[in-house]
Amino acid sequence: MNPSRTRSTRQRHARPRNAAPKRKPLIAPQKDFALPVSTTPALPPVERFADLDMPEQLLSTLTAQGVTVPFPIQGSTLPNSLAGRDVLGRGRTGSGKTLAFGLALLARTAGRRAESRRPLALVLVPTRELAEQVGTALAPYARSLRLRTATVVGGMGISRQAGALRDGVELVVATPGRLKDLIERRDCSLGDVRITVLDEADQMADMGFLPQVTALLKQVPDDGQRMLFSATLDRDVDRLVRMFLNDPVVHSVDAPAGTVTEMEHHIVHVASADKMSTAARIAARDGRVLMFRDTKRSVDRLTKDLLRSGVRAAALHGGKSQPQRNRALEHFKNGHVTVLVATNVAARGIHIDDLDLVVNVDPPTDHKDYLHRGGRTARAGASGSVLTLVLPEERRELNRLVAAVGVTAKTVTAASRDADLTRIAGAQEPSGVPVIVAEPVPARAPGTGGGRSGGSRTRAPRHQPDAHSDAEADHG
Repeated sequence: MNPSRTRSTRQRHARPRNAAPKRKPLIAPQKDFALPVSTTPALPPVERFADLDMPEQLLSTLTAQGVTVPFPIQGSTLPNSLAGRDVLGRGRTGSGKTLAFGLALLARTAGRRAESRRPLALVLVPTRELAEQVGTALAPYARSLRLRTATVVGGMGISRQAGALRDGVELVVATPGRLKDLIERRDCSLGDVRITVLDEADQMADMGFLPQVTALLKQVPDDGQRMLFSATLDRDVDRLVRMFLNDPVVHSVDAPAGTVTEMEHHIVHVASADKMSTAARIAARDGRVLMFRDTKRSVDRLTKDLLRSGVRAAALHGGKSQPQRNRALEHFKNGHVTVLVATNVAARGIHIDDLDLVVNVDPPTDHKDYLHRGGRTARAGASGSVLTLVLPEERRELNRLVAAVGVTAKTVTAASRDADLTRIAGAQEPSGVPVIVAEPVPARAPGTGGGRSGGSRTRAPRHQPDAHSDAEADHG
C-alpha cells in the first residue's frame, strides 16, 4: 500500500475540526402491513352511546362529561369489544381511542373485585405523560362503577405505587419498565388480568419496549381479551398482533398521516446564525406554541434563552423528574407559560386544547416524528399549522421527509425580523424583560406518588443539568 496515497485519502475525507455534528439520516417510512381479515363478522357500528350494552352508570357519566355522540372509532369498536372480541384499531391521537378501549374495559370489569397485588385489567402505554392522561380520562368512569385504579410509571415513588397494588386495584395503567419492576419485586402479578390494552403500540416498538411488552403479555392468561390501538401499523406492531390477538375486529379511522395532511405546513429556510433569534421571535407571539428540539440539552438551552428574553417558557424531556414534567404540562395547558420546549417525549399521546402552532426548531429525522409532532395541533376539527426551521445543509433531507409524509408545504426564506414570519406565525420581538416562573406546589395523589397542583409559590425556574446523550430515553 502506498503510504502517501493513504495519507492523502484520509486528508480528503477528514471532517473539519469545527464542523457541526452530523444529523442522523432520515429513516424511511415502513409500509403498513396488510391488516388481518377477521373470520367472524363484526357487529355493526352504533351512532349513540345509548345503543350500547353498557352499565347505566357509564351512560350517566358520559352525559355528565358532555360526551354525547361516539367518535367513529368508538362507535365501530365498542359493540365488539363490549362483546369480548379482540380489537385492532388504527387512529391518530385525538381520534377517541381512550374511551374506545376504556369504556369496554370498565364495563366488562364492573362488579368484580381484585385481590391484593392482582389487577383485573391492564393498559400499557409508552410514556409517563400518556399514562397520566389515560388514568385521568378514565377516572370519572371508573369511580361511577366503584372500580379502583392505579397509574404506575417511572420517575415517581415505587413504594407508593406498590402500596396501591397491595391494597387492591381493578385497573392498572402502566409503562412497561415500571410494571416490570413491580412484578420483579412481587408487588404485582398479571395472573388475574382478563382484559389487556396496548395503546400507542407503534411508539412502544419505536422506543425499544417490544421485548418488555412481549414478556409482560406472556404473563397474562391466554384466554383474556386483548385490544391494540396504534396511530400507525408497521412490521413491529404486526408481530404483536400475530402473537397475541385472536381473530381481532379491525377498524382503521384514517390513513397514518391522519389530519396532518389537512394542516398548514411551512418550511422556513434560515441561516445558522439567525436560527435562535427566529425561534425567539416566533415564541414571543400572542398565543401558545409547542417547540421541538432534538436533545435534552438543546431543550434546556432554548428554554433558558427564552426566559431571559422575556418569554414564559417551560422545558419537557426525559431528563426531568415526573413532578417537573407534570408541572410543565399543566403550566402550558393553563396558560401559565406560553411556550413548551420539548423533545419527542411530547410528540405522542398528549392532548392540549386550542394549540394552533407547532414549531420544529430542529427538523425531525423520522416521518413518524413529523406526523406525531404535528398531531399536537389541529385536534378535534380545529385549525393548526406546523412550521419547520431548516438550515441550508438540512434542506434536501427535509424535502424528502415532507414528500414521504405526503404533505404540501409552503416554503419561504426568512430572517428573524422578516414580515413573512409575522404573517405565518405571528412572530414579534420579545420584551427583553427576564421571566421568573411561579411553580405550583404539587399535592400528592393517593397511590401514585404524584398529584394535582395546589397553591403556588414564586421562585426562579429550576433546570436539570445538561444531558450528554442526544437520544431521548424515557424508560418509564
